[in-house]
Amino acid sequence: MRPLLAKVAVAAMAVASTLTVDTAGAAPAAAATCNGYVALTFDDGPSSNTPALLDALTRHGLRATMFNQGQYAAANPALVRAQVNSGMWVGNHSYTHPHLTQLGPSQVDSEIARTQQAIAGAGGGTPVLFRPPYGETNATVRSVAARYGLREVIWDVDSQDWNGAATDAIVAAAGRLTNGQVILMHDWSANSRAAIPRIAQQLAARNLCTGMISPQTGRAVAPARR
Repeated sequence: MRPLLAKVAVAAMAVASTLTVDTAGAAPAAAATCNGYVALTFDDGPSSNTPALLDALTRHGLRATMFNQGQYAAANPALVRAQVNSGMWVGNHSYTHPHLTQLGPSQVDSEIARTQQAIAGAGGGTPVLFRPPYGETNATVRSVAARYGLREVIWDVDSQDWNGAATDAIVAAAGRLTNGQVILMHDWSANSRAAIPRIAQQLAARNLCTGMISPQTGRAVAPARR
C-alpha cells in the first residue's frame, strides 16, 4: 500500500553514514529453540525511515524481507546495501507501485524488470521474491513475474499499519502468526517500528523465529546460512 507521503529525497551516502548496526551489543529476545518460522515483511522502502527500522530489527534479533520499490532503490542504493548488510532479504515491489492488474503486459514487464535492475545495481542481489502492489494480481502479472524467476508473495496476516493501525493492534496482528506464515507491514510506518520490541518478545515466548521466504513455496522457512 502506498502511503500518502511526498517522495523521499535522501542523499544515500549521507544517510548510510548515520546507520550503525550493533548486533554484538544487542540483547535480542530470541527464542531458545525455533519450533517454527514466520516472515516479517516491510513494503515500500527504502526511505529515510529505513535506518531506524533496520536498527530496531537488528537490536531485537529479527530478520525481515524488504519489498522495495525500484524507484526508491535506484535513488538510495546505500540503503539497499544497508538492508543486506543488516541481514535482511530484498524483494521486488514494482518500480512505481501502480495497480498492475490495470496495465498491459509490456507495462507490467517494465515495472518488474526495472526493479530487478535497480535492486541488483544497488547491491541488493537479484530478487527472487515479488510482492504486487496492493496484493493485486492476475494471470498476466504472475506470468511476467515467473519470467523473471520471481515467486509471488502476498501475506497471511495484514497488520493494517497502512490503515493507521495502532502499535497495540500491530502487535496483536503479529500474535496471530503461525508457522510458515507471512505478515504485511511497511517501511514508513512508525507504529510498526514501535511494535518491533514487543513482536520479538512475543515470538520468543512462542518459540517462533523469523525466517526467510522460500522461493519455492512462498512460506517462511529457516534462514539459509549467511
